[in-house]
Amino acid sequence: MNAALRLSASSLRSHKRRFAGTFFAVLLGVAFLAGTLVMGDTLRAGFDTMFGNATKGTDAVVRSADTIITPGESQGVRAPVATDLVNTIERTPGVAAAAPDIQGAGQLIGSDGRPIGGQGPPTLAGNWIDDPSLNAYRLAEGRAPSKSGEVVVNRGAAEKGDLTIGDTTVLRTPDPVRVTIVGLATFGGEDGMAQVTFTGMTQADAEKYLTAKPGEAASIRVRAGPGVGQDELVSDLTPVLPEGVEAISGQESAQENTDMISSQFLTIFTTLLLVFSGIALLVATFSIHNTFAIVVAQRTRENALLRALGASRRQVTVSTLAEASVVAVTASAAGLLGGIGIAAGLQALFPAIGFPFPEGDLVISALSMVLPLGVGVLVCVGSALLPAVRAGRTAPLAALRETAVDSSGGSRGRAAVGGGLAALAVGVTLTGVLLTPSLWLAGLGAVLALAAFVVLGPVASSTAVRVLGAPLDKLRGVTGGLARRNALRSPKRTAATAGALMIGVAVVSLFTVFGASLKATMDQTVSRSFAGDVAVSTPSFGAGGSGLSPGLAPAIAGQPTVENAVGLGKGVAEVNGKGRALTVTDPVTLGKVFDLGDVHGSLNDLGTDGIAITRTEADKQHLATGDTARLAFTDGQKADFTVRAVYGRSELAGDYVITRAAWAPHRTQDSDTLVAVSFKDGVSTAAGKAAVEKVAERYGNPEVQTRDEYAQSSAGGIDMMLTLVYALLALAVLIALLGIANTLTLAIHERTRELGLLRAVGQTRAQLRAMVRWESVLVAAFGTAGGLALGAFLGWVLVEASDGASDSAFAFAIPPLRLVVVALVGLAAGALAGLRPARRAARLDVLRAIATE
Repeated sequence: MNAALRLSASSLRSHKRRFAGTFFAVLLGVAFLAGTLVMGDTLRAGFDTMFGNATKGTDAVVRSADTIITPGESQGVRAPVATDLVNTIERTPGVAAAAPDIQGAGQLIGSDGRPIGGQGPPTLAGNWIDDPSLNAYRLAEGRAPSKSGEVVVNRGAAEKGDLTIGDTTVLRTPDPVRVTIVGLATFGGEDGMAQVTFTGMTQADAEKYLTAKPGEAASIRVRAGPGVGQDELVSDLTPVLPEGVEAISGQESAQENTDMISSQFLTIFTTLLLVFSGIALLVATFSIHNTFAIVVAQRTRENALLRALGASRRQVTVSTLAEASVVAVTASAAGLLGGIGIAAGLQALFPAIGFPFPEGDLVISALSMVLPLGVGVLVCVGSALLPAVRAGRTAPLAALRETAVDSSGGSRGRAAVGGGLAALAVGVTLTGVLLTPSLWLAGLGAVLALAAFVVLGPVASSTAVRVLGAPLDKLRGVTGGLARRNALRSPKRTAATAGALMIGVAVVSLFTVFGASLKATMDQTVSRSFAGDVAVSTPSFGAGGSGLSPGLAPAIAGQPTVENAVGLGKGVAEVNGKGRALTVTDPVTLGKVFDLGDVHGSLNDLGTDGIAITRTEADKQHLATGDTARLAFTDGQKADFTVRAVYGRSELAGDYVITRAAWAPHRTQDSDTLVAVSFKDGVSTAAGKAAVEKVAERYGNPEVQTRDEYAQSSAGGIDMMLTLVYALLALAVLIALLGIANTLTLAIHERTRELGLLRAVGQTRAQLRAMVRWESVLVAAFGTAGGLALGAFLGWVLVEASDGASDSAFAFAIPPLRLVVVALVGLAAGALAGLRPARRAARLDVLRAIATE
């Protein structure tokens, strides 16, 4: 066994270049995985510290005990508490101070007239708390607001909006309020909490603009007296609080805030990165397996001689696995260092792109090091296992034969297994998509389809390469023909080499098709449901923005060019015990501007005790027109509402509709998310839009868009998502390129004598380089074509499964231009991968090459 290990070490020293591609494939995959884990741990620790510093003076928080959580939301909505409860709290033994904490949405306008933030993180406003121990923000410059119209803003928001102390600007609450900046603040030592913006007002202004009525606050912050612990303080407060109000410790409140960041951002962000790490390692698996398969095939005579000299099968197998283990451990260790470097780079890069990375050292946990190292070793050694077993089975008599690479691949057994897998994949997929909609079944079908593509790759590669390479005979003559024959030489090798690129292209195509389908779905939704001419809207995604003033729609409706204008507000309530989002609007005008489908009942007389529901929700809740639904609001009040209308469509109008009069007693900060406008007959879109924009200027100047513009902006986040996906998938494509380049390099080593003979009979260096490059392009073309087909299929599966698993109707769309770009990038990648092997081939010494055994 020691002799086998020494032989492995000698082989690695002698043939380092053979494993260069494998080394870098493992290194990159492990580095991405380790960097993701280290960055996630560092961000969590940073936010823990930041929230801890920001709230360390708050020993208890008094708030409403009950929350209403609607589907798709992780954070519930709480009722406000009375600010006069502060007096009761301050008289409680053990309390040193208490202050109301009023919170709401408020979006600052920068010096350029554009809103600051709002594309994701919240834009907050609240009262400035004078007690620095109870205020999460610290005054860094200037002074606190002392009179109406004065505000303090977080320094990060001021810098982004090019605002300084003394500047006057507009704060959307959502009604526009003229404010003067008198101070700049920090949060937990940072210029802000990530991209969140904050505007601190006087308590009177906060009550006026951010609450439904004076005397309400989101919570009350409490500071304990000397020697009183947080748990003791909570115990002292609990008996004096009214029913429906609770006290929690400051530590618990800080942990809830950290958990909120973790659930809404960090978990999603790190999960996304981990998924792409997995894709990169999957692609690396193909490249690693192919490398060892070729190396083992090239060393057939060498292994046979070892067997003839007495080496056992086990020794030959262990020798190959030992080589894989050495490469795995060294590459994974280098990947760990690379991952730490990636995390450190992101820690420096994030502030430069506007996302404050919390200060502090990198957090490198044992899991962040052990897991990537173990995965790297497992992937590399596991990928080399089958070639190692094949090496151990080499017969001693093989030493008498010429070295040959296994060129099988189109066997009947492989075709039968692949065909069976493909049939099973189609059956499971169609069942999960069409018969019993299930994302799990659809996902299983997708995995089976991937397996079928891998198994059938060698079977299909010969035909595919002949078809794809047919034009080369005419375009490149003998050089093109030789390139095509070389690619046909080993179907297994061609398929395995192309498989890595196929996975990368398939995932790119999957997201491209899904993104185009989401855009088509949004366009279909707006076209089908929105019968208006222009829309005034808030940001299309994220929690930011302050909404639109409820007074905007009536003001627009008063214009002579406007036929109808309706605003859509948002509310929440429990409907028969289940949290649901409510659309607060004028139902009569709603039916004129939106296509609600078939309406049973009447939208004209909802009044203060009526509700309209979609057909889908009515079926779920077992309700019909004339039935009664019990609504429980965040303020604790409950009321019976009569179902007076059931309508068919809900895409933009929502599932539950009540009037503004019905919502008024329970509202907090009132705002609309959308104002839809239709013009009178004969009014052009340009003229009508100009009139609406003139009115919108008085209400904070929100953006006015045509119906087509609104559909495009609603899908604006999709392009951002695709850009991020493409950037992350670049790593997988890079690893695939390394695999192609490594395979070609090994093939050139294998064909050294053949290449020397070609040069001897007159082939020029340029022709030899072209032959190798075109062989690389053909392999890449095969992988790209397979990836496009698989990606389009998986995209259809994802769209159809999403359609069946949700109430929304998804539209399937294939973007031909984007997919053509993907195909061209795949071909260019193949050409790029062939450059270095082509140069090496062209530099071969002719006489030495001919003399090579």
